[in-house]
Amino acid sequence: MAHERVPEAEAQLDTVIPVLDHGFVRLVDYLGSDARVVQAARVSYGAGTKTYREDRGLIRYLLRNDHTSPFEQVVLTFHAKMPIFVARQWVRHRTARLNEISGRYSVLQSEFYLPGADAIAPQSDDNKQGRAATAFAPAEAQRIAERLANTQTELREHYHALLDQGVARELARINLPLSTYTEWYWQIDLHNLMQFLRLRLDRHAQFEIREYAKVLCRLARAVAPTCMEAFDDFVLEAVRISGAELRVLADLVERTDPELWSRLLDGADLSARERELLTTKLTAAR
Repeated sequence: MAHERVPEAEAQLDTVIPVLDHGFVRLVDYLGSDARVVQAARVSYGAGTKTYREDRGLIRYLLRNDHTSPFEQVVLTFHAKMPIFVARQWVRHRTARLNEISGRYSVLQSEFYLPGADAIAPQSDDNKQGRAATAFAPAEAQRIAERLANTQTELREHYHALLDQGVARELARINLPLSTYTEWYWQIDLHNLMQFLRLRLDRHAQFEIREYAKVLCRLARAVAPTCMEAFDDFVLEAVRISGAELRVLADLVERTDPELWSRLLDGADLSARERELLTTKLTAAR
């Protein structure tokens, strides 16, 4: 099968998409598409061996049943620039390949992330690792932003003063804050990108990395739209329920008017197979 070019993805190549105040993401290259996933799953050659409907059904079957290896056949390469604290969260997703700018070899750009007033909030009362949903009052947020900016300016001046003094780059950088921007080339297959997006698009993820995840997700949709549609249904918009919760739901269905349940199924955006599976799951839980 020849290299397939996806028009939507081609239109995105090398387009710099701004994120935060100084960051960006751009799609550098991609290998494969929806067709490659289908081809790998069928272990066959040639495009168009099945209809679009059958290909879509196969992709949905693969993701629904955790047959993930065909999705690894699609590979995306990104060039991204982000604050160091975002990069440290990002790199926790280890099944990828990256090359990052080095402060030992290069003089780092004097760019630091400064959150907007609407993103400056107190510590959450019920989330030990995150900020509250409500930001500080505008005047207080402005004072906090000024304090952050003043500190960043001072540290930037110290960094360049040390360089001018002849201090080695690897030493001059050590006082730079986590708000300093770094950049890298990051290559990842579609399956592992989905795992990244599952966590980093969650509402509990930090705001700043969610902003990058939104762009990565958008670019992945350009490369493999049918795969990402299935990702929406079976991962991003899905919820995990326990066995006890499933039994409660099954009991509720059993007590519901059968005609009402049938009408609900008819109105749902489910294939015949997905309707059958849902009914089977609920029946088995009773």
